[in-house]
Amino acid sequence: MAAPAQAVSKESASPAFALLLRHPLFRPLAALAVLLLIDLIAIPGFFHLSIKDGHLYGSLVDIVNRAAPLMLAALGMTLVIATRGIDISVGAVVALSGTVAAMLIGGGPQAELPLIWAMAAAIGAALLCGLWNGVLVSALGLQPIVATLILMVAGRGLAQLLTDGQIVTVYYEPFFFLGGGYFAGLPFSLTVVAVVFAGIALMMRKTALGLFIQAVGINPVAARLAGLKTASLIIFVYVFCAACAGLAGLMISSNIKSADANNAGLLLELDAILAVTLGGTSLAGGKFSLVGSVIGALIIQTLTYTIYSLGVPPEVNMVVKSVVVFLVCLSQSAEFKKMFSRARAA
Repeated sequence: MAAPAQAVSKESASPAFALLLRHPLFRPLAALAVLLLIDLIAIPGFFHLSIKDGHLYGSLVDIVNRAAPLMLAALGMTLVIATRGIDISVGAVVALSGTVAAMLIGGGPQAELPLIWAMAAAIGAALLCGLWNGVLVSALGLQPIVATLILMVAGRGLAQLLTDGQIVTVYYEPFFFLGGGYFAGLPFSLTVVAVVFAGIALMMRKTALGLFIQAVGINPVAARLAGLKTASLIIFVYVFCAACAGLAGLMISSNIKSADANNAGLLLELDAILAVTLGGTSLAGGKFSLVGSVIGALIIQTLTYTIYSLGVPPEVNMVVKSVVVFLVCLSQSAEFKKMFSRARAA
């Protein structure tokens, strides 16, 4: 009598496992798990955590702390890609935001301008950048990659112009808390990411904003004919993306205690796009996952940490990322999926 029950159990388990495999977060979580398993085997003490002065230390803490700016950039990029857009000016906005804050704070032990106003000015500059991108895309009809390419060049050029191409060092201690401080034993940067994630997730789930963004990404013409203000939605996602990049710029500047207009945020936009696609967001628009984007950022930072820890030349990191981008593009290609299905059937 036990055999039929066991057969039924196996039959019921199989669909459950198949459902798990089809879950949008299964692949990014599996990729992250594989990387962590490699680190566990190859890097001694990788999972070791210790508490010093009430703060948590360890390799895992370092990874999530360094991934915080990328998480912010990926969250903003998620909404842009969900509307069939792209923003390659993220790195320039990061550099500009950090530069504005550092210059307003000054290079002395006392801030030349109150910290809150300096940070507000930096975020304000980022918001203007997002508004610029949004207007070019929605009102003037420029292709997103072209519109944001303009700011990618001009934004970093403006940051370099403000600093004369020099690194602006900051000595004001309270500013360092954003990128290097601790709250409840964990890096404060994680608290910032958690607050931003919770805020935008609530907006996506508790209001119709998420549905509207999906509608624009699936078919912007139909969404406009249905009465949606597509131009306003597109401007919103670019402004939000720039705000996240501006906050990431403040975090990076705070962490390194300076503003480097030449290198701050360099290629961050590519990492953000990769993190979003790794997390399951479709480059064709409409389908997006905020949780997946955060996981994608953790995958990229874990991969970077693994490469450096194993003593592999840093140049290999770019090669690995290019391979990952290629595989992601293949996984989202309808023609490749058809070819793969035919090959399996044969």
